[in-house]
Amino acid sequence: MKFTQSAVLAFAATAVAAPSSTTREKPRAAAAACSSAVSLDASTNIWKKYTLHANNFYKAEIEEAVKTMDADLAAQAAKVANVGSFLWIDTIDNIAKVEPAIADVPCNDILGLVIYDLPGRDCAAKASNGELKVGEVSKYKSQYIDPIVKILKAHPNTAFALIIEPDSLPNLVTNSDLQTCKDSAAGYRDGVAYALKNLNLPNVIMYIDAGHGGWLGWDANLKPGAQELAKAYTAAGKPKQVRGIATNVAGWNSWDQSPGEFSKASDAKYNKCQNEKIYVTEFGAALKTAGMPNHAIVDTGRNGVTGLREEWGNWCNVKGAGFGVRPTSTTGTELADAFVWVKPGGESDGTSDSSATRYDSFCGKSDAYQPSPEAGTWNQAYFEDLLRNAKPQF
Repeated sequence: MKFTQSAVLAFAATAVAAPSSTTREKPRAAAAACSSAVSLDASTNIWKKYTLHANNFYKAEIEEAVKTMDADLAAQAAKVANVGSFLWIDTIDNIAKVEPAIADVPCNDILGLVIYDLPGRDCAAKASNGELKVGEVSKYKSQYIDPIVKILKAHPNTAFALIIEPDSLPNLVTNSDLQTCKDSAAGYRDGVAYALKNLNLPNVIMYIDAGHGGWLGWDANLKPGAQELAKAYTAAGKPKQVRGIATNVAGWNSWDQSPGEFSKASDAKYNKCQNEKIYVTEFGAALKTAGMPNHAIVDTGRNGVTGLREEWGNWCNVKGAGFGVRPTSTTGTELADAFVWVKPGGESDGTSDSSATRYDSFCGKSDAYQPSPEAGTWNQAYFEDLLRNAKPQF
């Protein structure tokens, strides 16, 4: 690991890419929805009752991908289509995906949505910059959050799990020296608090993004990170439907590898969170002290293979990656509610074209898959690699 601790802290911003806005819409036939209003008890692990829904948009992408595969790989890919995953609502236009996604959710399933459109989004990474400019928090509230609230209220018989704004608050902890993050800070805090307050509905469970163990897991970041999240939670009025945090979103960290992937690095002594299991425990303790709910869901969508990255902060289209453990509430740790699939495997983290406007140098590193298209765009070859390297195999 070549980064010093300070370098890791500065660059550990994980750019996360949402589904392409051109994703084909293929809603399934209406499922057996609940006959009465859903009421989720955020003091309990709702994943023991509900199954993460396999949304129809990711299914459509995989059905298209299967067409060019050989028979054996196609058969495996077809199984991926039935794995529950989160749907990314990364633009105002993509709010239109929510209603069709609800159409086939049965009563024992929960629809996962990623709320991801803050002004000045991803202030420390170019690959997944958003549509709203710094200062447009009023537009974020009225044209993004409010319409989503209206839809969720209109479907009280459907259960929803929300991940609130990946990368936002963690960036304010570790990249506060960047002017772009300084400019975005007020909007992030205001926007996240507004989202938490207004999405606090009986049929909703919420998790605030908390980066991962290689980001806020550093000894120096645990307390400030927990305090940053807790401030947003408190500013929102401590909404009762907030259950805790989401970790490793679009990430690569192992759940319980021991010793950890970077445990032999020269600066490892400054980070005890060498896997996500330790991170959930350590950060959970810090959250409790800060006065915030501290249960977690962990993204295992692409962490089936470890030892691939040259440095812990490398986040873009890691070569050799494989699909990880399927969504389940069996985690072996009380603070970890569930393993879930958040990042749609096969959609690019960012382009490797150095001449592109949204090119980020992390996507040109030697451990990043090349060529790769723009963030959110389907990469067939990368999807097939994730499938071949899946652990466990499909």
